[in-house]
Amino acid sequence: MQINITGHHIEVTPALRAYATEKLQRIARHFDHVISIDVILKVEKNQKLAEGKINAAGTPNALFAQEASEDMYASIDGLSDKLDKLVRRHKDRIRGHHASAAKRASNA
Repeated sequence: MQINITGHHIEVTPALRAYATEKLQRIARHFDHVISIDVILKVEKNQKLAEGKINAAGTPNALFAQEASEDMYASIDGLSDKLDKLVRRHKDRIRGHHASAAKRASNA
């Protein structure tokens, strides 16, 4: 899994890069087919924005989320939570719950 972190109107310090990488590593624990994660850290007026896009195998479109806060670390936390939720929902969708329901109905 490749993680790309860039900044717009902000310098991405090694501490920010390490923090974001550590938080985004847990996404790989929930879904093995993640190819890359692109993170953009922005500062607009008084808001610190974090945007993330996940390219995963089996998805026709990228999974996208964004989070805004007054603290960049809080934005990264919120972004990682949202991306993790998106990945878990995507994994549940491709798992195919309908096949198991049909199998249970035929056994009964």
